[in-house]
Amino acid sequence: MIVLGIETSCDDTAAALVEDGTKVLASVVSSQDALHGPFGGVVPELASRRHLDALVPVMNEALKRAGLSLAEVDGLAVTAGPGLIGSLLVGTAFAKGLALATAKPIVPVDHLSAHIHALFLERDPPEFPFVALLVSGGHTDLHLVSSHTKTEIIGRTRDDAAGEAFDKVAKLLDLGYPGGPAIQRLAEKGSREAIPFPRALAKHDSFDFSFSGIKTAVANYLKGYSRDSELSREDVAASFQEAVVDVLTQKGVDAAVRSRVKGIAAVGGVAANLRFRELLEARAQARGLRFYFPSIELCTDNGAMVAAAGYHLLKDNPDGSVLDFDAYSRKKALKEPFPDPRPESSG
Repeated sequence: MIVLGIETSCDDTAAALVEDGTKVLASVVSSQDALHGPFGGVVPELASRRHLDALVPVMNEALKRAGLSLAEVDGLAVTAGPGLIGSLLVGTAFAKGLALATAKPIVPVDHLSAHIHALFLERDPPEFPFVALLVSGGHTDLHLVSSHTKTEIIGRTRDDAAGEAFDKVAKLLDLGYPGGPAIQRLAEKGSREAIPFPRALAKHDSFDFSFSGIKTAVANYLKGYSRDSELSREDVAASFQEAVVDVLTQKGVDAAVRSRVKGIAAVGGVAANLRFRELLEARAQARGLRFYFPSIELCTDNGAMVAAAGYHLLKDNPDGSVLDFDAYSRKKALKEPFPDPRPESSG
């Protein structure tokens, strides 16, 4: 089965063709970094407008690279949420129109489920059950994943997401947007132990996270220096990064051990951070766990992960697709499965 995946949850317009949920035939992503860079973050209205311009060219380029026509596509999958509601509405409206025009089945895909399914596009995917640490600009969650369609959130951030903290600290350091790659580059030249930034909830008996405090700690630290003071921005970046990945990897590995699974995975944009990957690998090995990461290009938002998740929904419900599903901006509460955007009356 060949699935066309469409992703517009934030500021990347993406489309991809995936066969049988595992083989990427083509994946195209149009980034908006240059558009939002001067503002230091994503401007929702601008993101929505850019999606309108980019969707058709991105989809056509994906089809071209795969050597396919729309007639050869078996089904459609589109991100329904969570994310920026304006961006999501552009993508879902486009996908619904495409499904109606081509008489193709369509399924709405949860963005968090899609990130987890990026793992199944690699040669060595995890075995169920496993714990997935999903870390991005909008989400920092721990998922206990039991199957392709069943998962529960066992921990989440109580305030800022880790990726959001990276962006905000990068702005404090005048590093530009997006902040994650800039912080990583600068941190390579600094000392991880130079500044003892706080590890919020590190010893708390839960798998929740908190990153607003470290953002404030960095801001207060920077305010303590006058213009003539000697300040190592490299040490600030390295110490901040270490504080974040220290808590992420500690809680992630503890969650996997307590859940009695054999593996832990990291997905989402922050999973591209090399220090995060290094520390998670070391801690997982020390506790006898297998560890998994998607390729760097599959960590950030892309259509391939949407198509991979959509494949399993289409396979389980080949005739159950409907056009009246809703986009949603927020995820559900703890210990609930990925939300089904379809109305109850649709079956």
